[in-house]
Amino acid sequence: MSRLWKWSKRIALCLILLVAVLLAPVAYVETMCRQTTTPQRYASILPAKDHRPVTRTFMTYPEWHIVHAYEDYAEVIREGDPHEFGYLSSIRGFWSSLCTLSETSHSYGEIDTPTKQMVYVIGVSFSAELALKALYEETIGRLFAGLRGADHAPTDKLSARHASNYAEFLQQVPWYKWRFREDAEELGTVNSDTLRDKERRLALGLEYKAKAAYADVIAQAVAGTGADQLTLRMIVANGSRAKLESYDNVKIIETVKQGIVIETPRYRALTKILQMMSSDGLNFVEIAGNNNILFTAISENGDLDRSIASMQRQGFDDYRHLIVVEVTELAEQLRQLKQSGIILEHIHDY
Repeated sequence: MSRLWKWSKRIALCLILLVAVLLAPVAYVETMCRQTTTPQRYASILPAKDHRPVTRTFMTYPEWHIVHAYEDYAEVIREGDPHEFGYLSSIRGFWSSLCTLSETSHSYGEIDTPTKQMVYVIGVSFSAELALKALYEETIGRLFAGLRGADHAPTDKLSARHASNYAEFLQQVPWYKWRFREDAEELGTVNSDTLRDKERRLALGLEYKAKAAYADVIAQAVAGTGADQLTLRMIVANGSRAKLESYDNVKIIETVKQGIVIETPRYRALTKILQMMSSDGLNFVEIAGNNNILFTAISENGDLDRSIASMQRQGFDDYRHLIVVEVTELAEQLRQLKQSGIILEHIHDY
């Protein structure tokens, strides 16, 4: 009985330490990543019902950091192995970028509590997931990869395809809608009984099933609270109604003194629409009642003067830059990117 009590205390202590480690970055961001500057005031043109908080343009990046992490992971294992991915580097990138963005956002207003809580929850979940994956892939996974040899096993190739498809899926659709169970079933169809294939079927099968169960919980929670809006409104200048009607998924709402009010999809689709409009010479006056917006761009140079943060992408020989601009300057900035050979990655709406 005393031995059982000792082990119970040890397990409890380990759990407490684990929780403390996972929550330490949250405490750091909350206490150290703040500014005392007075928020900028902006008199919006669009009515209040079309507004979204300006600070959300900064708080959407942490979610996309996770999307990018899966994209990097897919690129690494396309030719390499999971143990070659920098799991801890990706975790560190999440929290360091969140710190920078939290500091920046204070110049525009307070981050609302639900958004802040959501970012912390996904950050802790992401950190726990990658830490567990690192623990396995750096030990048992590395061992079986070494026993396999240089050539990928069939399940290695299949898991690389799964990772690539998943990364592409996340560009527009929430992660919890992915078909994890189908991926697990497909692993079982691989007709190979090498040690590596057996290990991959077991390890990845358990991972996919765990994610599927967690996704069910998140899906139910979202269904209970309601999903976020899928569209937003903005004002576009120097564009005709005929030109705006030529874009897919763009709805004209009304004409105002400053330009034409339109409604567009959000997320990845919005990036493509804004990129096309800027290439066509259109300019933006206001987006979702805001005059500032964040976007990310990719370049071969690790330093970009106007970026608030830069980081190297794993699996790629280039860098991601986080850039904040005024909405009225966004179109010209996008045109300059194209001319300079810098690739627009994503425009972060609200």
